[in-house]
Amino acid sequence: MNILILGSGGREHAFAWKISQSPHCDELYVAPGNAGTAQVATNLPISFNDFEAVAKAIVDLKIKLVIVGPEEPLVNGIVDFLKARPELSRVKIVGPDRLGAQLEGSKDFSKNFMFKYGIPTAASRTFTPDTLEDGLAHLTSHALPIVLKADGLAAGKGVIIAETLNAAKTAMNEILVEEKFGAAGNKVVVEQFLRGIELSVFVLTDGINYKILPEAKDYKRIGEKDTGLNTGGMGAVSPVVFADENFLRKVEQKIVKPTLAGLQAEGIHYVGFIFIGLMNVKSEPYVIEYNARMGDPETEVVLPRIQSDLVTLLLAAADQKLTESDFVISSQTAVTTVIVSGGYPNAYEKGKKIADIEKIDEVVVFHAGTTTNDKGEILTNGGRVLALTGIANSLEGAVNKSQKAAAAVQFEGKYYRKDIGLDLIRYKD
Repeated sequence: MNILILGSGGREHAFAWKISQSPHCDELYVAPGNAGTAQVATNLPISFNDFEAVAKAIVDLKIKLVIVGPEEPLVNGIVDFLKARPELSRVKIVGPDRLGAQLEGSKDFSKNFMFKYGIPTAASRTFTPDTLEDGLAHLTSHALPIVLKADGLAAGKGVIIAETLNAAKTAMNEILVEEKFGAAGNKVVVEQFLRGIELSVFVLTDGINYKILPEAKDYKRIGEKDTGLNTGGMGAVSPVVFADENFLRKVEQKIVKPTLAGLQAEGIHYVGFIFIGLMNVKSEPYVIEYNARMGDPETEVVLPRIQSDLVTLLLAAADQKLTESDFVISSQTAVTTVIVSGGYPNAYEKGKKIADIEKIDEVVVFHAGTTTNDKGEILTNGGRVLALTGIANSLEGAVNKSQKAAAAVQFEGKYYRKDIGLDLIRYKD
């Protein structure tokens, strides 16, 4: 069948890389894609937010399966839009509708959902511009540090951890009064700070049945030893050494099953991926956040560990037949190191020629922010440029492969963290 992936980052290149290996895939398209997806698929020069153009491409290219990569089109209702078109009635779509995507699109919705269905999470309260004074008063009696979250999508920048009361008050004013995050800050969720170790668990569901994918840990801070500004992710590791069978069993019983039962009770038929951001607090799992899609760069370590045919799994999810699909996970370890443009996550330049990619071996190279010029040269085209995934029988081996590859790639202003996975090696020892 012909398959379309929506998105342009490392996550979408990982999907394209995995799907292109399937015997069920005839023609593969990515909209809009990047220089990496162009190596395994045909890029389409259309935005994933241009719903009309996406619908036209599905018809013109005889697409039978659509995978929605990023959160923005999901929250904006692309699945509802496509399903409402009679000419697309036979197209299978992997991704939740607008109601299901609220798990990510509204922090207030997801917190109320967790409280309602007994899913362990941090205590919180929500405030609006109309209740600003109540919110500021609430902060004065709150334990430090204080977590403040803009309610809507804020490109990964809407979470603030305030170490002082004054910083918390400033953040609340910036979100609700100064509209720092625009419409995403119409509400602010004030949340208890959880102390523990962070990781993510991923679920593919057909609305009733589910498969739990390999767990992963990512590295958000720009600086080594988790210092500096938050980013979209500087690297990731899977599996995670502190997530043993007992802990993952708790995640399934206390979080995965109640989440799916809650969605069904709310009348939400959720087809697609659920990203569950977790905190391991003294061997107990607490949900930090839901995402309505796979993570990036976690996808670049999760998909390489899945040995089963991905297209078969995605079709089974779309057809509500996940229980009939085999699901095999490799015992090997995958580590990805993200190479970014100089200045990221603040201002950075694009258009830098990337050299020596062809010299890299022993890793899978996933493109994120890349493009090509008229000479066929690969250029930087974003903050996060490449994710280099090493796969080995040991954590140490995967770290070494990924870091060696990161050192080999060259472009002006290149930066990467040299400590991805080292904390887990120390934890293991």
